[in-house]
Amino acid sequence: MKMESAEILNRFSENADNPSPDHNSNSNSDAVEDSIKSKSDGEGIIQPHSQLPKPEAPSGLSPVSPPPPVTENSFLDMPTIGKFIRERTNNFSAAIAKTLSSLKENIDEDAWSETVMIKSDEVTQFNISGLKVVVKIKNEDEDENININGHDIKGRISFFSRSNCRDSTAVRTFFRQKGLQFIEINIDVYPKREKELIQRTGSSQVPQIFFNDKLFGGLVALNSLRNSGSFDHRFREMLVKKCSSAAPSPPVYGFDDDHDDESMDDLLDIIRVLRQKLPIQDRLMKMKIVKNCFAGSEMVEVLLHHLDCGRRKGVEIGKQLSKKHLIHHVFGENDFEDGNHFYRFLEHEPYIPKCYNFRGCTNDFEPKTASLVGQRLDKIMSAILESYASDDRCHVDYVAISRSEEFRRYVNLAQDLHRVNLFTLSADEKLAFFLNLYNAMVIHAIIRIGHPEGVIERKSFFSDFQYVVGGYPYSLSTIKNGILRSNRRGTYSLVKPFGSGDKRLELTTQKMNPLIHFGLCNGTKSSPTVRFFTSQGVEADLRFATREFFQRGGMEVNLDGRTIYLTRIIKWFKSDFGQDKEILKWIISYLDATKAGLLTHLLSDGGPINIVYQNYDWSMNS
Repeated sequence: MKMESAEILNRFSENADNPSPDHNSNSNSDAVEDSIKSKSDGEGIIQPHSQLPKPEAPSGLSPVSPPPPVTENSFLDMPTIGKFIRERTNNFSAAIAKTLSSLKENIDEDAWSETVMIKSDEVTQFNISGLKVVVKIKNEDEDENININGHDIKGRISFFSRSNCRDSTAVRTFFRQKGLQFIEINIDVYPKREKELIQRTGSSQVPQIFFNDKLFGGLVALNSLRNSGSFDHRFREMLVKKCSSAAPSPPVYGFDDDHDDESMDDLLDIIRVLRQKLPIQDRLMKMKIVKNCFAGSEMVEVLLHHLDCGRRKGVEIGKQLSKKHLIHHVFGENDFEDGNHFYRFLEHEPYIPKCYNFRGCTNDFEPKTASLVGQRLDKIMSAILESYASDDRCHVDYVAISRSEEFRRYVNLAQDLHRVNLFTLSADEKLAFFLNLYNAMVIHAIIRIGHPEGVIERKSFFSDFQYVVGGYPYSLSTIKNGILRSNRRGTYSLVKPFGSGDKRLELTTQKMNPLIHFGLCNGTKSSPTVRFFTSQGVEADLRFATREFFQRGGMEVNLDGRTIYLTRIIKWFKSDFGQDKEILKWIISYLDATKAGLLTHLLSDGGPINIVYQNYDWSMNS
């Protein structure tokens, strides 16, 4: 690639007025800007090439002596000073540009090339003091090519999939084992692409594989070619040409296509008026300073003037706003009443700053059903694990997740939790919902605040990282000990998560299921593997997760030493499992045949059994 000397000079003179680099661009001109930096302490002066003559000060700008110190009686005209600085900067930049331009006219073209350019067949390098431009000649097909068995393939592989689909997983695994790059279009993550899938294939069944714009077929077609040994030949045959625009396009980052079904809340106009007109104040109540609140009577008065209705109607509207978690009583004493009762908007609740799914304002869309939000949560997080975790889910690539479009969409989805009605969930739906929410929040917390290293950091990690869900705050500890463990004290805690009168108390599980401990992943190597559950099979999936955990080392048997080595999770939550012998009998059904036989022998011979709890590895499962 050849760059004319005039272009170099013009870029240099243009950048003299704007030395701030733009690190988000990869263009050659931006590379020039990236290399221009301030060389003096805060003065922003660009140093010219060492072989160039020093620029002369523009006329009228002789060296200026330092201004006198400012005293109490001094007065500085700040606009005048700002104008003077801008004029001086512009004149100085113009002087540099003029000097460089005049020099360019006097330098022979060949001499200029010898001075500032180092040429080769593939790379042209320009060197000026403080300025370096390297341009590599790019083969237009270079980043399109895929190599298989020594052959360059120019086209693109793409396939449509769904979350938790075994056939889609098989296709993904095959391509990974072959070392082939591919584009996956998960229609649970990108729901609008399902229409495209139907148009291209005539059905919504997945997986559907495309080589460039040609439909290859599904898993059956892939297995047929693989078993016949002709996959590589057919693959090269279909991908000898560069991918055309008719092929399925890769997902685009930053464009949501799943909000078409959303509608604004029918109370939105009213809440907007209240946000503008209500007197939000800090008030002294019950010997406490209660911040950002308003009286029920004040809200009714605003409604009377805005809607021209009676007080009874105003109170009814207040109850609707409270039911939809747009407002709350400051002490949780009632839904809404007229008079000297005080309320807050959801966005003014004191716990909101700790809620990482709250991004500046309340989600004012009409709340979706909790079951629908739970299903979307399961599908998008399952898609994330399928793309960015190992096949056994023991290793998670948190860095790749943080950069992914799927995770960006998950963060947006988490805002649908603000005002969702959790009381409509069945027992199994609620169990799956909170198991999934816990595991998703752990991934979000590790990405957002980092993995905790010590005891104090771990306590903060589990208690301070929160979501606002259904109008109330939920931390990892609250979900585990409050909801899933039926409001039991956590490890080394003296109080229960929910006190009497707490609205969240109504959501706790009626019967504590000890299997939940093996469905929750806290992002460490000793925790169970991360997974997400469906409400239809949550009990069976929990049993499978428990069996997998114990068979992978959560329990070991030393027959000669009559010793059982158990996961420390059981020690921490021993009250959930019972006495020692009860625990061992309970574990038998989740062991493989060998371990189950050894444990049964120890339990049946009447001899003593020694239980030792394994060390817990708190390092991250990355």
